[in-house]
Amino acid sequence: MKKNIMVIGMVLFVLVVSKFIYGYDEDGGDYLGEYSSNTYDSNSVSNPYGQYGSPYSSDSINNPYGTYGSPYSSQSANNPYATNTPELYSQDGEYLGKVSSNLYDPDSTSNPYGRYGSPYSADSVNNPYGQYGSPYSSESANNPYATNAPIIIYDNE
Repeated sequence: MKKNIMVIGMVLFVLVVSKFIYGYDEDGGDYLGEYSSNTYDSNSVSNPYGQYGSPYSSDSINNPYGTYGSPYSSQSANNPYATNTPELYSQDGEYLGKVSSNLYDPDSTSNPYGRYGSPYSADSVNNPYGQYGSPYSSESANNPYATNAPIIIYDNE
């Protein structure tokens, strides 16, 4: 009986910590992995064998037939006309824009003139000298050894 209570307590603790760390909850969004060039991290979208990087996983932005990777889905990072795409957050919860191939969406990481896509913006993963775009920062999407890369969340609200 004590062992069961302890296990339930640990599960609840993990759920609360996950909500705090990742800034999402079961009702508010889907976790879609880390926006990272690390090919060995199991949570990285660059790991072709991981859940979030595989071209066959329903949770992957790399699946051309999935909700988040199809060039035709309104929720896809790969649809150049979509505006309801997954969002990018730093590990501490700072909003870093939308993971989107839409060049005209002001929040898109692909918009070279927007706050989140500009190679000169401090909040952009495309800034090679910034915290989230540098090849040397542990919080960067472009560091192949990053340990705290930004995370992708699809908010279904």
